[in-house]
Amino acid sequence: MTFETSQIIPADHPSLAGHFPDAPIVPGVVILDEVAAALAECRKDSRLTGVTSVKFIAPIKPGQSFVIGFDSTNTAENQIDFCCRLDGRVVVEGRLEISCGARI
Repeated sequence: MTFETSQIIPADHPSLAGHFPDAPIVPGVVILDEVAAALAECRKDSRLTGVTSVKFIAPIKPGQSFVIGFDSTNTAENQIDFCCRLDGRVVVEGRLEISCGARI
């Protein structure tokens, strides 16, 4: 199973106020919130129960379009790998624990 969706965190997102004012970056928790929302979109029968691992490789800046992708081909039934890509380069990667539901 693979699934991809594009996201943009707007420059006026409330979490960005004061988050590195002269060089804003999107906080990791906001990125993970977008990952969780994308998971709910691609696997309507499952829910996020935990973040097994996550690695923030490079920052995402407000207004940048990034792609969230999921891949469950090499994971247990209750896990799914994800990555966020910016201009084709992986900037965030990790593994989520999910409730058991039908695989897509």
